[in-house]
Amino acid sequence: MSTRRCTPRGSGYRSSLPWRLLAGLAGYVDRRVGWDKLAVIPGLLTILGLRVRYRRENLHDTTHLPSVNLPDPAPPSAKHRVARTADGSHNDLDEPRMGMAGTRFGRNVPLDRIAPAKPEDVLSSPNPREVSRALFTRHELVPATTVNSLVAAWLQFMIRDWFSHGTSPTDRPWEVPLMADDRWPERPMRIMRTPDDPTRDPNAPAGTPDTRVNAFSHWWDASQIYGADADEQRRLRTGTLGKLYLWDDERPTPGPATDPSSIPGFWLGLAMMHDLFTREHNAICDQLHAAYPAWDDEELFQRARLVNAALLAKIHTTEWTPAVISHPTTVKALRTNWWGLAGERVHDLFGRVSDSEIISGIPGGETDHYGIPYALTEEFVAVYRMHPLIRDDWHLRSAADNATLRECTFREIAGPKALQVLQTVDAADLLYSFGTLPPGLVTLHNFPRFLQEYERPDGHLQDLAATDILRNREMGVPRYNEFRRLLRMKPAECFEELTDNPAWAKEIKRLYAGDVEKVDLTVGMFAETLPAGFAFSDTAFRIFILMASRRLNSDRFFTEYYTPAVYSKAGMAWIDDNTMLTVLLRHHPELRPALAGLSNAFAPWNTAPRTV
Repeated sequence: MSTRRCTPRGSGYRSSLPWRLLAGLAGYVDRRVGWDKLAVIPGLLTILGLRVRYRRENLHDTTHLPSVNLPDPAPPSAKHRVARTADGSHNDLDEPRMGMAGTRFGRNVPLDRIAPAKPEDVLSSPNPREVSRALFTRHELVPATTVNSLVAAWLQFMIRDWFSHGTSPTDRPWEVPLMADDRWPERPMRIMRTPDDPTRDPNAPAGTPDTRVNAFSHWWDASQIYGADADEQRRLRTGTLGKLYLWDDERPTPGPATDPSSIPGFWLGLAMMHDLFTREHNAICDQLHAAYPAWDDEELFQRARLVNAALLAKIHTTEWTPAVISHPTTVKALRTNWWGLAGERVHDLFGRVSDSEIISGIPGGETDHYGIPYALTEEFVAVYRMHPLIRDDWHLRSAADNATLRECTFREIAGPKALQVLQTVDAADLLYSFGTLPPGLVTLHNFPRFLQEYERPDGHLQDLAATDILRNREMGVPRYNEFRRLLRMKPAECFEELTDNPAWAKEIKRLYAGDVEKVDLTVGMFAETLPAGFAFSDTAFRIFILMASRRLNSDRFFTEYYTPAVYSKAGMAWIDDNTMLTVLLRHHPELRPALAGLSNAFAPWNTAPRTV
């Protein structure tokens, strides 16, 4: 059975006259009025039209660029039809390398618009450190008051599944000049380069766009829980009833999978999410074992992994994202991605009532790559650089009575110290603390100060704000105005159009020497006026319009193979019946008062009354 619908652009319903008219009308209305200024139904139609156009014009393949000959994985076997592989291979049975770990990032901009990573461009004035100091430094937390700090923990938990450029080489670092008053301890500042693409043909013609590979699989397969390769996955498994080791279990063999605190970016929020959904995996195993007692360890593990990964995708699509972009139109659009316009109630009563993803949602529909082999993109990585969500100061409190347990800085809950906190403070209290603390708004002058002086596990000091700016330049991600043009958005003609904050406009103008075309993508996105209910920019949202649905459409385990025959009847029921709220309450029932009356676990939680 072929699962690939890699049809040429311009074929099928997306190139039919009605769809082309909708795409054209959507672009016109969006530029003249703005999707967010419309009522919900016209706003939905506008977003739908934008997605049609983005699918046709903003998916660009890098796999056809010159590469060394790479062996294909082993031919697909019967087990590949019903189970995810550790490295993401064989998701597409016709092209088993598609989306697997070690394959290239795609692009959302034309390949001929990718600037080469020349030092004069990457380190151009203002250099990344100057941008960090002048525009990103947080003097006081600007909170995102409509959500809680679990949104920050959840995002990094997802990113640990989605993408990584791998470990940077230590030779040939970028050397960033420093201002005379900069107290950075080394001169010049050194930022390690992104690893080269090992699949690139060294004899590729001059001018061939730079490419990089994803160290993780591109699929939404919960690899942050299950490991990125077969060896790591074996170390994570107990070998009994499909279950995984928890943090504090005795384990038979050492290795990276058992020492996550050595991973760059590891912190308490990531540890909490990992612990919660490792427990969820084990709970799913118990449910499947009760329903299908003849299944062995391998069967239970693979089916539980499918269920857990789908539940994570459902939570992200229908809970996390609607919480951080809580405009009524986007909330409806995101729920439509999962359940269609027919809605959750119709799905629960009748299942899919139409082959159309618009009517019945993407899960269970047809697999479609929209003419381009599936891959996450460098632009997707760029817009997910949302470090301002993270607070500097963390007040850990008791879920029972809101009493203070510990006052921490981010530095005290990062790296190896994260596991120490997880082992000494009750998990329910940690979740309660995150649930009642607002994160930061993704905006200028709100970058965590401890991440501007972040000490990596290898001891290297790093300014992550400067690194974020440098990475986009290094990857050839267009600057802000060009990025918007390539998404058919209106560019800023002057600095006053860039932001509604006059002080910021002056700061940016001064820093970029009056050239609005030089403004970096991240700076522009952080400066933007946000749509109602948004914790991040409308420009970033355009990539989500395209890629949020693509990650589901291209994955056969969310489309053609999203069936009881693959997941089991009990597994499908688990996905349907559960949310982030039920997951939290299953493993930490003492959180019930804090979650009472909430419809979304990423909204601010109830504060426990203090006992006298």
